[in-house]
Amino acid sequence: MSIGVVIIGRNEGERLSNCLQSLKSQLDDITPMVYVDSGSTDQSCTVARELGLEVIELDNSIPYTAARSRNTGFQWLAQNCTQVEYVQFIDGDCDLVEGWIDKAVVALAKDEKIAVVCGRRREKFPSVSRYNLLADMEWNTPIGEATFCGGDAMMRMTALKAVNGYNISLICGEEPEMCVRMRSQGWKIFRIDADM
Repeated sequence: MSIGVVIIGRNEGERLSNCLQSLKSQLDDITPMVYVDSGSTDQSCTVARELGLEVIELDNSIPYTAARSRNTGFQWLAQNCTQVEYVQFIDGDCDLVEGWIDKAVVALAKDEKIAVVCGRRREKFPSVSRYNLLADMEWNTPIGEATFCGGDAMMRMTALKAVNGYNISLICGEEPEMCVRMRSQGWKIFRIDADM
């Protein structure tokens, strides 16, 4: 099996560096990784290039959205890395927990109709604010078959292609909407019992 990674971000600074290091620690040097940037004015693009990633800087004449960024990365992988079977999506301000990649691959391999696997997403500093605490609580979704996922998830390339990826006209809710289209075609979404 072959994995590709799509990272999206804007002005992530040190958070992006941490994100990329968390990925590099779990993947080999030939894993295709693309960073899609939404108009950063810091060194985000430089950091990604220095770590060997493909960098796509979105045209700012079209509004930036997460759906547009993720779709751009997915389409780049589909066109340039045809061997990729699974795509790990991650936001540039997140770290991927050690061991997540292997657990996600095992879960996807169990059933060819599983399109998406996600795990427990955690707020790094839940006690800093009520917002952080609420986000951490919201991300603790039930384990098992799910109706949708969030932005950080591993997805089967054939399922992404089957639904033509994300709906770039949406400014939010792009994952739940895409998951509805996947499920209507018989694909499954799973939240596995693992930290992501």
